[in-house]
Amino acid sequence: MRAAVWHGPRDVRVEDVAPRLPGPGEVSVTVAYCGICGSDLHEYADGPHAIPVKEPHPESGRAAPLTLGHEFCGTVAAVGPGVTGFEPGDPVAVEPHYRCGECARCAAGEYNLCRHFGFAGLMGDGGLAERAVVPSYMLHRLPDNVPLEQAAVFEPAAVALHGVRRSGLQEGETVAVVGLGPIGLLVVQLAVRYGAGKVIGCDPSPTRRALARQLGAADVVDAGELPSGVADLAFEAVGAERTLNDCLAATRRGGRVVLLGLGGTFAIDAFALVNNEQSIIASVGYRDCHPELIRLASEEGMDFASIVTSVVPLDEVVRDGFETLLNTMEEIKVLVRP
Repeated sequence: MRAAVWHGPRDVRVEDVAPRLPGPGEVSVTVAYCGICGSDLHEYADGPHAIPVKEPHPESGRAAPLTLGHEFCGTVAAVGPGVTGFEPGDPVAVEPHYRCGECARCAAGEYNLCRHFGFAGLMGDGGLAERAVVPSYMLHRLPDNVPLEQAAVFEPAAVALHGVRRSGLQEGETVAVVGLGPIGLLVVQLAVRYGAGKVIGCDPSPTRRALARQLGAADVVDAGELPSGVADLAFEAVGAERTLNDCLAATRRGGRVVLLGLGGTFAIDAFALVNNEQSIIASVGYRDCHPELIRLASEEGMDFASIVTSVVPLDEVVRDGFETLLNTMEEIKVLVRP
């Protein structure tokens, strides 16, 4: 089968790999779509960041070179020994979190904080391939009225939903979203759904600002133009020191900032943070979000796929996927169709 395999920075090769049969507790999925995530771009541009190179990941048993792609969906091709609840032909969304099921955080239901935290497609073989083999606990069967095009976006939507839940969003609050990439746009959409009184989007791209308005933002501004103290709650969806400080400046005294972007070491004004009694809330991955997203798509008709701007074939994933996303802000979410 064909797969996009990470060998090193700027070295992703679409090549023939031997398909693997599902083992005990595993399912083989014929991939319909796989999105390209910002994490994938980081690994392509200057990785490894999360990809294990020297030692295999403890849950997947895999190290580089490995198949990228953690935002995927498809249909069940085969089930391994001991798997129940799934059969060939079932349409499924993949929730690609690895979990050990034994550590204290897993026992508490916080499996996104598992001691063996990781994702299929970063710490193990993923969905930028014709088929992917994953643990059955990663799968969610889709209702007949939820198309696979919607399921392809459930993974980033789960990141956004977990962040909204972590934020403690209250009905009527004013929300600022800084960074209108896929995660930020989905935060806009979900914040509106869960009762925000007003959502303000902030991004340098006119295209992304226009889409934020379509998704329910009451106002949109260019980068660095958020007024001071206007928000009860702000979401940082870039992963940069400047945008974190923009969020803090835009948030009222006693307000909250949710950090969704992945960045390095940031300098903040801790004196102002304390004096304003603001809170910075970190949010990583997601847990128990996919059932709600499936319900929103199935019962309420929410269109998460509205952020998709291109669908490209697997053989062109480097040129039309990674390189295009690195070099333009006009693309937002690119799906790959193996």
